[in-house]
Amino acid sequence: MRVSVKKLMLLVCAVCALFLSGCSVDGGEETEDLSDAYAFVGKNIQNTYMQRMYEGFQTACSEMGVKSVYKAPEAITSAKQIEIINELTSGGVKGIAVAANDFDALSDALHDAMDKGINVISLDSAVNSHSRQTHIQQADPEKVGRELVRTAYELTGGDGAIAILTSTREATNQNLWIDYMKKEVEENPDKYASMPIADIAYGDDDLMRSVSETERILRNSDIKVIIAPTAVGIQGAAQVLAEKGSDVKLTGLGMPSQMSQYIESGVCGAMFLWNPVDVGYLAAYTLKALDDGTITGAAGDSITTPMLGARNVVPAIDGGTEVMLGDLLRFDASNINEWKDQF
Repeated sequence: MRVSVKKLMLLVCAVCALFLSGCSVDGGEETEDLSDAYAFVGKNIQNTYMQRMYEGFQTACSEMGVKSVYKAPEAITSAKQIEIINELTSGGVKGIAVAANDFDALSDALHDAMDKGINVISLDSAVNSHSRQTHIQQADPEKVGRELVRTAYELTGGDGAIAILTSTREATNQNLWIDYMKKEVEENPDKYASMPIADIAYGDDDLMRSVSETERILRNSDIKVIIAPTAVGIQGAAQVLAEKGSDVKLTGLGMPSQMSQYIESGVCGAMFLWNPVDVGYLAAYTLKALDDGTITGAAGDSITTPMLGARNVVPAIDGGTEVMLGDLLRFDASNINEWKDQF
C-alpha cells in the first residue's frame, strides 16, 4: 500500500497533536512545578522516535514514583535545546536526560545544571564527556556502521554506489556511525571496489527535507543503494522509492511500525534498530541511580532495572562512560509481522 506524502504528514501531525497534550514545545508555556521531576529533552517535538523513547522514560518514572516531563524544540537546533535546559535548571528538576542536537554546544547549560546539583546524562545522541555523568548508548556504534554497509552489499551484490541519508551535520551518533561506514569500505577495498560512498545527504530529521534529499540522490544514476541511519530519513526515502517505483535498494535504521509496508513490498530489503522504549526506560533508571548515589557514572558501576535487568557502566570512545543497551535488531520480510505492532 502506498501512502502519499501529504497523507503521511497529516497522520504525523495528528499523532503529534495527541502526544503534545501533556508536553512542552520550545520550552513552552507549561507552568507546572518541575521540582523533583526527571526531564527528557528530545531532539525535536515532531520526532516519533523521540516520543517512543519518552514512553519508556515515563514508564520507568512511574514505576519509581517519580514525576517525569518531556520537552523538545520545534526544530532541531542546539539553541532551542539550550533554552529548554536553562528553563529546566531554573525549575529545579532533579535530573535531565538529553538527546543532543550538538556534541559541544550544550556544554555551558549542562554544566550550569550539574553545578546546581542536577544529574545530567545524554541518550541516543551524546554530549561531550565533560557535560554529562554518563551516556545511554543504544548499540555499539562500530557494529551499527559496519552492519549497515554490509547489508547494503548484501542487497546489491556489491554493485553500485552508496548514498547515505543522515539527519543533521552535528548529530554525534549519526556522524560516528558514518565514520564506521567509511572504515568498513576503506578497510575492505576488494569487497567494496564497486561500492564507493558517493553522497552524504542531510535530511535534518525532517520528513519533507528527507523526501527532497532522496529525490536529489536519485538523480545520480550511479547510486544503487541508500543507507538511512535515522527513523525519519528511512521513512522519507522509502516513500520516494515506492512512489517512483525505483529499483534503488534501501537499508538503515527504522521503526517497524513505520516501515512494515515498505519491507513487505520489498522497497526496504532489511533494516535495523533497537527498542527505543527501552532506551528511555534505561535512561530514567540511570538518573534514579545517580540520584540515589548507588552509581556515580564511573566505569564499573552497575544499574539494575525491573524490565531490562542489569546493565554496566563502561568506558566510552570519547573518554567518558556509557551504559550499553544491547545488540541491534534486524527487521526484514521474515520477521516484520512480529515487530510492527511493538514499536
